Amino acid sequence: MPQKRLLLWIAGALVALLVIGGVLQVVRNLLWDLSYLLPPWLMGPVLLLTAALVITFVVQVGWPWWKNFQRQNSGTKKSDRKPLSPPSSRHQAAKQSLESLDRLLERLQDDVSREGLRQERERVGQELSRGDLVVVVFGTGSSGKTSLIRALLNEMVGKVGAPMGSTMSSQIYRLRLKGLERGLQLIDTPGILEAGGDGLTREKEARQQASRADLMVVVVDSDLRATELEVINSLANLGKRLLLVLNKCDLRGEEEERRLLDLLRGRCAGLLESEDVVASSAAPQSVARPGKQPWQPPAEVDSLLRRLAQVLHADGEELLADNILLQCRHLGDTGRQLLDQQRQQEARQCVDRYSWISGGVVAATPLPVVDLVGTAAVNAQMVMEIAKVYGVQLTRNRAQELAISVGRTLAGLGIVKGGVALIGTALSVNLPTLLLGRAVQGVAAAWLTRVAGASFITYFQQDQDWGDGGMQEVVQHHYDLNRRESSLERFLQTALRRVVEPLRREKRRQLPPRPGPRGEAAASDHEHPEP
Repeated sequence: MPQKRLLLWIAGALVALLVIGGVLQVVRNLLWDLSYLLPPWLMGPVLLLTAALVITFVVQVGWPWWKNFQRQNSGTKKSDRKPLSPPSSRHQAAKQSLESLDRLLERLQDDVSREGLRQERERVGQELSRGDLVVVVFGTGSSGKTSLIRALLNEMVGKVGAPMGSTMSSQIYRLRLKGLERGLQLIDTPGILEAGGDGLTREKEARQQASRADLMVVVVDSDLRATELEVINSLANLGKRLLLVLNKCDLRGEEEERRLLDLLRGRCAGLLESEDVVASSAAPQSVARPGKQPWQPPAEVDSLLRRLAQVLHADGEELLADNILLQCRHLGDTGRQLLDQQRQQEARQCVDRYSWISGGVVAATPLPVVDLVGTAAVNAQMVMEIAKVYGVQLTRNRAQELAISVGRTLAGLGIVKGGVALIGTALSVNLPTLLLGRAVQGVAAAWLTRVAGASFITYFQQDQDWGDGGMQEVVQHHYDLNRRESSLERFLQTALRRVVEPLRREKRRQLPPRPGPRGEAAASDHEHPEP
């Protein structure tokens, strides 16, 4: 391939030499012929005129044709590119999501935020290669979560009959279901809806574990309270698959058990299937026997095991992939929020810089008509820099159009006159009349640039869309925000330092020296008499 490219370059150079030689030969023949027809003093002007005509033809005709040819050629190349094929599986879709997250991480500048997001991305990446399905057991305190896990494992894990809040942190246990290739991780979480600060902390941990689960088993021991139904609703809205287990059925009769199951299925209609609501008795109460040791009935978790096996056999791989995709989507949302905050901060710094540039220029060369500040508030360069912050390629012509449109909107809404009057009123208290006019124009120009710049930030944040209310509503909104007392006061404090103080110093240098007392002047005349 390099040899072929070298040969092409050599061939191109030879063709260029032939063309240049031909052109020189034509010019030589032309000069020879003209020497017989024209006097020597006229040959120079004729050659210059001919060269000017050729250059004009190339610029006016040849150059636009070449640009149009390049544009069509590049468009053809882009159209020839094959679009990215959709992922063939959820596993591949998760990989693509992680790759897009990697590209997003490269654009973040804050080291702390980027590192935290990167660690979460690594954790989710490891989820793709793990072998176990994660089932989180979730529920209120003392609903029998630990007892249920013990019954499923058929061995003692944790305390049974423990008081509310005894599970202080998540515990992980592992088992295998017959016929299921993947292992199963059962995670016992702290109880939810517990009182106190510690209870809220444990509930936060439980919810965090639930957000990473492939399947959630929610355990209750009676009818759902409003707070419990709200929690189940929020978990279902996460996009998770739920199984609802009515535990401690040994404490009630068969009729009451059926009534409670029907009641729970009715309350959870639309959130989970009716088959996903099952009954269990993880730790039945012992039965007293006269003259003998109490009899401990076996745990009744067969319904849960059957339903758990059915769901995991049928949908286990999809649940795993869906969980990975869900976590990728959450990480992507977090990354985009961080990127948006970073962009907003950079854009505000850009607006702040151009505000004071505008204010300084107008204060140094006051405009004869104050209304012209409305169209001069935002210049095309500021618009292009804000667009660059948001990754938008904007031409200078388009930036000028946007700048002029915002300037006209400022003037049309009366914001220019209102802003000048507002700034004039605020500055008239502390400034002498001699400085007031220039200071008002400079500070007003900076303030109006700030309003226009904030409007452009909103425009680019909304993917170059002004929204339903159009440009006028956006500009009016930012004008109202910037005229608030607290915001205006902070702005004026900075304006006094950046615009007004330079004007004060300039005015002092322009004033003539103050005359001294008459006696000092007379003594000076005697000491230095005129010749």
